[in-house]
Amino acid sequence: PRFHREKMYKRFLQPQSASAESPNSRTVSCASTAGGQQSQYSCEFGSGAYYAYCGFGGVLSCGLTHTAVVPLDLVKCRMQVDSVKYPGIVKGFKVTLAEDGVRGLAKGWAPTLIGYSLQGLGKFGFYEVFKNVYGNMMGEENAFLYRTSLYLAASASAEFFADMLLAPMEATKVRIQTSSGYAKNLREAFPKMLAAEGATTFYKGLPPLWGRQIPYTMMKFACFERTVEALYKYVVPKPRDQCNKAEQLTVTFVAGYIAGVFCAIVSHPADTMVSKLNQMPEAGLVGVAKALGWKAMWKGLGARIIMIGTLTALQWFIYDTVKVVLRLPRPPPPSMPESLRLKLEAKQAS
Repeated sequence: PRFHREKMYKRFLQPQSASAESPNSRTVSCASTAGGQQSQYSCEFGSGAYYAYCGFGGVLSCGLTHTAVVPLDLVKCRMQVDSVKYPGIVKGFKVTLAEDGVRGLAKGWAPTLIGYSLQGLGKFGFYEVFKNVYGNMMGEENAFLYRTSLYLAASASAEFFADMLLAPMEATKVRIQTSSGYAKNLREAFPKMLAAEGATTFYKGLPPLWGRQIPYTMMKFACFERTVEALYKYVVPKPRDQCNKAEQLTVTFVAGYIAGVFCAIVSHPADTMVSKLNQMPEAGLVGVAKALGWKAMWKGLGARIIMIGTLTALQWFIYDTVKVVLRLPRPPPPSMPESLRLKLEAKQAS
């Protein structure tokens, strides 16, 4: 029944809230309260409006943050495809400024904004959907016991579809940034690629994109969820419902940055291959891997750690803020179901 699903989700599955809640404020219905007052939430959990709002939060969190770090992303991509000319971050910025000027640092901003906005829509919106669906399939007790596996499965499923939305703009962005003189902007690059190479060129980088983004997103969501849980349990000196909004958002930002560092490390080799493959589309995935070698796949890792750490922290910060502003249902941190607690006590007693 829907009531059971909502009860289970509230207790165990939803990401941590950036809004203060008391244990007695866990309703998720839009229906009027007994006193005739409207619920504190703007929509019902699991409704189309709920998932649409989550997707909108993802659009803002991913689109805005990725566009903001385009200059760093530009230098990182050039370091990956031409390590001789761009041996490091500082040198990379100097060469780019000397050749293209300040405006050159913004190359690829349009496909970045469009592509990562679409990706954010799929990443966060589908994550909420799959987490709910998989959690219901597992049952209340298993959803708590194996919540890390649940986060991993839901985020991987969401990213699989989100990357299909991202791939065309990612291919266009990398071509603009790494192929000198090819095109100045999205309006010039996209039709040029389509006419010369066909529509399939926009998806040649999809397999390595999956290889980069799926591990990244699995780490991003699972690490964030468990880090927030640990911070409230071991670091923050008071329960979350006693923390104000600023304190909760601070926890969100710190947990997001920690998750971002791990995300950058696990996904960096595939990120390098995506950059190189879009520069050399005829080489293929295996050819690019052989041409690069294992050591070269880690070029630009320092820049990417800075970029992804900050990016991930800001994404979670924006996403949580959107949920607070839109008054979406936000449960407390996961806690053990009463039925499971009684079972464990009975097992220990026997």
